Amino acid sequence: MNDALAALYPQHIATLRERTDTALARAGFDHLVVPAGRPITKFLDDQDYPFIANPHFKHWLPLTDAPGSWLVYTPGEKPKLVFLQPRDYWHVVPEAPSGYWVDQFDIVVVRKPADAIAELPAALSRCAIVGDQYCNLQEVCANNPPAVIDHLHYHRAYKTPYELELMREASRLGTRGHRAAERAFRQGESELGIHLAYLTAVGQIDAELPYASIVGLNEHGAVLHYTHFDRRAPTESRSFLIDAGASASGYASDITRTYAGSQASEFQSLIDSMDAAERSFAAKVRAGQNYPELHVHAHHVLAGVLRDHGFIRMSPESAVESGVSSAFFPHGLGHGIGLQVHDVGGFQAAETGGTIAKPEGHPYLRLTRDLEPGMVVTIEPGIYFIDMLLAELKSKPFSADIDWAKVDAFRKYGGIRIEDDVVCTTGEPENLTRDAFALL
Repeated sequence: MNDALAALYPQHIATLRERTDTALARAGFDHLVVPAGRPITKFLDDQDYPFIANPHFKHWLPLTDAPGSWLVYTPGEKPKLVFLQPRDYWHVVPEAPSGYWVDQFDIVVVRKPADAIAELPAALSRCAIVGDQYCNLQEVCANNPPAVIDHLHYHRAYKTPYELELMREASRLGTRGHRAAERAFRQGESELGIHLAYLTAVGQIDAELPYASIVGLNEHGAVLHYTHFDRRAPTESRSFLIDAGASASGYASDITRTYAGSQASEFQSLIDSMDAAERSFAAKVRAGQNYPELHVHAHHVLAGVLRDHGFIRMSPESAVESGVSSAFFPHGLGHGIGLQVHDVGGFQAAETGGTIAKPEGHPYLRLTRDLEPGMVVTIEPGIYFIDMLLAELKSKPFSADIDWAKVDAFRKYGGIRIEDDVVCTTGEPENLTRDAFALL
């Protein structure tokens, strides 16, 4: 894989330089300065939270564990990496930079954070410093100029071939973990046991994953962000929902699958219908597709699934208009993905800023842009049996059009979500997730 990355990386850097040149000129700055960031110390403690690198730093460099380091870019000059390699016998010291990417940078190795500051441009007022409040030292604070941020975030939606190759690897790692998790479910493991099987197969610890894994058995599948991990296996494992990804040099995969237990044929039938629907939505990830319209289309299709399986006795149009579909499918169809699992720029109207509003009645949609080649999005429809939302439906005039006995019979399964990561191309979409599963 390194040979492929080595071939693609120079063009990736050239693309970032071109984007940054425009952003700096528009905002009136001479330099881009990006801190990797530093660990955050826990309150009233001398230990740190796991370090998470600044995504803008990871955009340039395949370094996810270089706290205290800095990227400096001046148009017309070679990018500079100020790499902090402290003298430390308490922790593992980062190895000196090496690999396919180092030739693209002037690299300065320093031993102390203060020494890194000395390597930054002298006129910090002429620098666009992109980072959080934990940059490094008090004398260097992020200013995050909107004109720079808007331009970089808008264009980050368009992945370079180098980025796509890393996202394919993240998908390959994630699907390997999903297969191991399914086996653990079939063997009757607890939620924690399933999660440990996932981590082992992926070869990453929790802190290295792009987000906290969701591993829900039975009713727990109805909790959209269930991260509790029961330590004891249930008496009967009727259903299993896993939403878990993996990382490759800072790039994320985001994959969800739902499985039925051996005695849950009725639930498996619903999963099959959901899988067919999800595939049809993924097939529409094409240039020019308006993502909010695809989201609303998904509501109509899923309302048809609910009707076909006997949960509702109304037309899909009525189910969507009345809000019934939203009670069973209460989140967005998906989001952009890349350096962050919920990538930036999803609502941005243009490279100069602005916001594209969410469609009325759909407050949790995370992406409102039209799809274009190079974008990578998730497609993750769901049908859930959530007590709180179902209780609200019972008080509505159309409650009689819902088969409550059928709904109650499915509460024990929690819900279904199926999620793929899909690349919009100039032709057929590339389904990173399905392709990775096929390789297994």
